[in-house]
Amino acid sequence: MKEGHELYCAGHMMEAAVAYYDATGKRRLLDAMIRFAELICDTFGPEEGKCKGYPGHQEIELALVKMYKTTGTRRYLDMAAHFINIRGVGDDYYASESLEPDYPVLWSQPGAEYDRSYAQSHLPVRQQGKAAGHAVRAAYMYCAMADLAMELSDDSLLRACDALWDNITQRQMYITGGIGSSGTLERFTTDYDLSNEIAYAESCASIGLALFGLRMNRITGNAMYFDAVERALYNTLMASIAIDGKSFFYVNPLEVWPDACMPHTSKAHVKTTRQKWFPCACCPANIARTLASFGQYIWAEDSKRVYVNLFVNSFVKASNGAQINLSTTFPAENSMQFVSSKPVEMAVRIPDYAENFTVNLPYDIENGYAVFWMDKNAVINFDAPARFIRANPQARANAGKACVTRGPLVYCLEEIDNGGNLSALCVDTGVPLAEQPADVPGGLMINAAGKRLKDWEHGKLYSAQPSVYEDAVLRFSPYAFWGNRSYGEMAVWVRCAN
Repeated sequence: MKEGHELYCAGHMMEAAVAYYDATGKRRLLDAMIRFAELICDTFGPEEGKCKGYPGHQEIELALVKMYKTTGTRRYLDMAAHFINIRGVGDDYYASESLEPDYPVLWSQPGAEYDRSYAQSHLPVRQQGKAAGHAVRAAYMYCAMADLAMELSDDSLLRACDALWDNITQRQMYITGGIGSSGTLERFTTDYDLSNEIAYAESCASIGLALFGLRMNRITGNAMYFDAVERALYNTLMASIAIDGKSFFYVNPLEVWPDACMPHTSKAHVKTTRQKWFPCACCPANIARTLASFGQYIWAEDSKRVYVNLFVNSFVKASNGAQINLSTTFPAENSMQFVSSKPVEMAVRIPDYAENFTVNLPYDIENGYAVFWMDKNAVINFDAPARFIRANPQARANAGKACVTRGPLVYCLEEIDNGGNLSALCVDTGVPLAEQPADVPGGLMINAAGKRLKDWEHGKLYSAQPSVYEDAVLRFSPYAFWGNRSYGEMAVWVRCAN
């Protein structure tokens, strides 16, 4: 249970079965997974003779909720709740398991000290208010907690989810929506520990964050969760796959100096180019299924209205039969046109970066949404100019630095545009940013005024000579597409000249 991850694999297969059934109506894979779910329910539980363990890598919990919602079998929901409710309660199950005589040694030695926070088993889940341990395991568990909070109307689980979401997004999330800063054990560390060059920010972890935020939005009806969801999807997710779709990042740093990313060092986990595949290939498949299921992030519906959370060219058929089309070139331009075949009430998210938000129809604001009645069509506009963003000074790696964003997109410096040694650059935040159409992925670069620290003419490592700067224009391109044009350095955060 600690290291085998059979239930993790079972959970992903169940999610696949539900998705395939929803898309095609074909039951063959679903029926196989029903048999698997029945086996799990027969094997685990509080009853005499059943295994009292719980998964080392969470995933089966949220999958069982999906199986319940698809099949109506209450037993699956109860099993998911059982795995969540016993986690972190009482003695360390994994420690006792590893002392059993037939325990298979996979990663660690029997009886070895085990950090229970690594698998989120250090406390009962309702007492966990700070994200800890392996970031992907944590995010999947939080998704299951949110699912159960909704299905069981469990306010105690929802309060825990609220606290965990706040801790992640306000203290442990990169500006790109990446989570899990440590390359050792792929884990959360402590608040504000957001180093750039050694960032881990696994692609699967950002996907888990997006899934968690999606659920919190559905439970609460509050649009604010999608600010972080959009950030993760538009930056870390998109950066993790090449434009041609044939190579991938597992790790998503915010600064790269390729020469220093050497094997057997603290930066060994950082790949300077996208890889064709990985020995542990969870990320490429997870990226593919996320892109294939992107519609769930764009549209939602309840008994009153249709919701729009992301601005992507698409259409949806509402339960009243209305087909609604969304046309936009966002994020290049911040204009959205909606056309509906029937009257419908709409709720369109107002992003945290939107300025001068307008609708060509009368609207009210509810929970971060512009709510209006649309007879036939509607047009929404807002401004989202390029701007400098700074980090809380407690985020030590970025104190005195700034980064550039435009709408949901984070921008970065690349060596191909700015030359080598990006750390020698500093930016003048007192000079307005200039947006420039360019032949780069994303179609837009952002120029900033700055300075470059001049190289020394002598070869000394240290010297008492003063620093000399020369004027420079800093050219920022979308982080989502870094490394697609050439090999070289990259940096999101830049020292401020003022």
